[in-house]
Amino acid sequence: MSALWIAHVTVTDEEAYGRYAALATKAIAAHGGRFIARGGRYVQLEGTDRPRNVVARFASVEKAEECYNSDAYQEALNHARGASERELMIVEIDD
Repeated sequence: MSALWIAHVTVTDEEAYGRYAALATKAIAAHGGRFIARGGRYVQLEGTDRPRNVVARFASVEKAEECYNSDAYQEALNHARGASERELMIVEIDD
């Protein structure tokens, strides 16, 4: 079954987060991930409001985890630390 990588983000340093986004985009694509939502309009119904919401689809939970743990994504993540407040999860979906 495929999986969704879902991030809810508040950016606190646009410049550093921009470096993260550029590198993360490459890492996600290299692991077969495809963005289906990046930013855009949303409606917050419950919980912590994060103005940036990103969803990427992967072939499986394992592929999404492999991406997260890859050297390329971890390099990108170094730019997001201290430049954002975020929650990130992987959710298996029933195709």
